[in-house]
Amino acid sequence: MQLDHVTIRTADIHATRAFFETVFDLTVGERPSAIRRIPGCWLYADGQPIVHIIGSRGAGFDLAAEAIDHVGFRLQGYAAFRTRLDGFAIPYSTMDLPDIGERRLFLRAPGGPLLEAVFSEAVPALPLENDHDLH
Repeated sequence: MQLDHVTIRTADIHATRAFFETVFDLTVGERPSAIRRIPGCWLYADGQPIVHIIGSRGAGFDLAAEAIDHVGFRLQGYAAFRTRLDGFAIPYSTMDLPDIGERRLFLRAPGGPLLEAVFSEAVPALPLENDHDLH
């Protein structure tokens, strides 16, 4: 199974769009004419529309809250991505899952949606405390 797309409902379409363009190198692309009445945009990676951003106000609705629990993006280059986030001063938390060989970073987009960056990388082994006492 693969992630097809995620839709993020936000009060600040511009900031959310800029965030995804900057952090994930996504590009704005075409949307079907049937949904163009809804404020928003589609963001593409490798020719596929994977993030849909829509307004939480307008086109006959007015929702107070942003909507999505979290969305996972499978990426490569854990260290480089952390450096990228640090360069943009974007706060994040980490989670290493050595039993399945994954490292994860959690960050928030403007408006609050939680994002998870998943990397299939071996988790570095931590040195054992007092390992010289194990003999």
